[in-house]
Amino acid sequence: MHAILKKLRRYEIQIRKAITSKMQGDFHSIFKGSGLEFDDVRAYQYGDDVRTIDWNVSAKGHGTYVKTYKEEKEQTVYFVLDVSASQNLGTEGNQKIDIGKEICGVLTLSAIKEQSQVGLICYSDQKERYVKSGKGPKHGYNIIHQIYNLAPKSVRTNIRKAIGFSLSMIKRRSVIVLVSDFIDESYDHNLKALAKKHDVVMIHIFDPRESLLPNLGIVPLYDKESQKTIWVNTSAGGFKNNLGKNLHSRQEELESFCRVHQINYLPVSTDENYVPKLIKLFKVRNKSKKSA
Repeated sequence: MHAILKKLRRYEIQIRKAITSKMQGDFHSIFKGSGLEFDDVRAYQYGDDVRTIDWNVSAKGHGTYVKTYKEEKEQTVYFVLDVSASQNLGTEGNQKIDIGKEICGVLTLSAIKEQSQVGLICYSDQKERYVKSGKGPKHGYNIIHQIYNLAPKSVRTNIRKAIGFSLSMIKRRSVIVLVSDFIDESYDHNLKALAKKHDVVMIHIFDPRESLLPNLGIVPLYDKESQKTIWVNTSAGGFKNNLGKNLHSRQEELESFCRVHQINYLPVSTDENYVPKLIKLFKVRNKSKKSA
């Protein structure tokens, strides 16, 4: 665990340094609150939005007053991590689940340093781990400990149920970071509802072997989720084409869905350095908040 924490801290420092230097010291975390909270009331002025009028105060007969708001600085961040068996693909120590855990760990450290509240949901086709949101380094390290010491009870995937559980448990508007390979169906409706209520980031983790297998002839492939073995001809052109198309099609569909519903989408391969992509994500979100 000490080696893992050391690696996560190094990546977290790398991300913060890159953002700070690129933005000339004006570091606005992706975890800063984007909502507004009530601050005070003041006398109505020409041009004020009538929807902000505080009718209770105005009814006292001393004039018309409007509500004023201030930016909500403190944010709550929840990581929803897919821990189903389909995540166990890739080279040893660099499987999809390993990358997912690292990204959740790195961003947990970043969020904690920004004084955000952080929570965790690990899901397969059932709740595997739920940690209520909290603040401070001790809570952050507990989140990381929970991620790395989890032994899932189920091997199956149900993203629809994972999102549904998130909707039922997370009441306050939060940043929801979904980390998965998104190999599942029928979760669009729940994902749309989640995006309406919360600020959603989708981190799509995939492995090159999902689209490219070597020519091994006819070989058995074991599906860990269904626990069944199927025989496929890896040298057949049709099999190779379908394999590549499936991943490419899934990425295009996810990206298109995210554009429509204002979700940040980030594809990450197990064979690449994900830190530059996280830095780019920070920049995009910071830019969108400034222009909002």
